[in-house]
Amino acid sequence: MAAGALAVLGLLSACGGTGGSGADDGGSASAPAPASSAPASSAPAPSSVTSARVSKAPADASTAPSPAWSGAAGGRCHTSELRASVGRDDPGAGQDNFPLVLTNASGRTCTVRGYPGAAFLDASGRRLGPDPRREPGSAPVTVTLAPGRSAWAGLTYSDPEVSGAEAATPTTLLVTPPDERDPLRVPWTGGKVPVSGNASSVRLTVLAPGTGP
Repeated sequence: MAAGALAVLGLLSACGGTGGSGADDGGSASAPAPASSAPASSAPAPSSVTSARVSKAPADASTAPSPAWSGAAGGRCHTSELRASVGRDDPGAGQDNFPLVLTNASGRTCTVRGYPGAAFLDASGRRLGPDPRREPGSAPVTVTLAPGRSAWAGLTYSDPEVSGAEAATPTTLLVTPPDERDPLRVPWTGGKVPVSGNASSVRLTVLAPGTGP
């Protein structure tokens, strides 16, 4: 009986040891499997997608047009490419109205947009009165100037003989194209302009195609 009981206990302990080591082995054998199998199946996919995108990007970039120079015009007109002039006065209702004209004197097509700058000078180069103000109410438009083509802005003020404003006679009108710093010099032959007083304001309109109304 004792020998039979010992045999049974030995058998049970042998079975329990085999089951425990089997569970441990099963855990240690199965745990690395996801770690080793997941990267093997998923790692190549991102690298292949990335390489496809990288190899395709230069081809797309080489065929895309440059946004700054893709239009028919070659960018804005610079001062050195323009010629300024002042047209004839078109008076009315106590106002003097001169077209201030910018002409493309270069060999390329370029653009102007917005308001020009202007200032009156006397014979000694001194500025007369405040610089003309921008006339509100008109939305700027881009004017494309082929070689020899022109754009104009209205230069308007109250006639000093009518308004009673203090006046002076300029010899030169400085004209600065939009977005430029260097001005053009135009001889002024329009007579007296208001330089101080309540009615001394000189106004400029936005540039429009052509040489005047």
